[in-house]
Amino acid sequence: MDTRPVVLADVELVTDHRTRMFAENGKNADDLAAMGAPFRVWLTSHLRSGQYIGWVMQEGGAVAASGGIMFIDWPPHFSHPEIDRRAYVLNIFVEPAFRGRGLAQDLMKLCEDESRARGVNYMVLHASPMGAPVYDKMGWSRTNEMALDLAGGTIQA
Repeated sequence: MDTRPVVLADVELVTDHRTRMFAENGKNADDLAAMGAPFRVWLTSHLRSGQYIGWVMQEGGAVAASGGIMFIDWPPHFSHPEIDRRAYVLNIFVEPAFRGRGLAQDLMKLCEDESRARGVNYMVLHASPMGAPVYDKMGWSRTNEMALDLAGGTIQA
């Protein structure tokens, strides 16, 4: 398996993987379609600034998986009192033909290594039902989070 960094030319690939990830978890197609263009703008900006770092895994030229991480400003917290950032893992997606081969774990290890290299020891993510067992096996803890949409939209878990 070859692994390389996500580059600007991968914006469509990452957008496709993100959309399919949410679709496989039952999210509304209209909501996902509305997300596409703003996400492309966001991803382009964050790749250019270095705020989003990601990886693409390929085998024989075929894309097998992708995922990424961003570092978010966060006040010192009892879980990380000396650090003012958290690592946020997102967009972990493995193509169906490549599932069951540990690629999601490999992507997560890349995220962990990047976090360590940046001196960030606290990581978070939102787990899908499919992803949660992978993260459980890797020693992640489940936490509680709540949300409120001030615009009155429906919040989907």
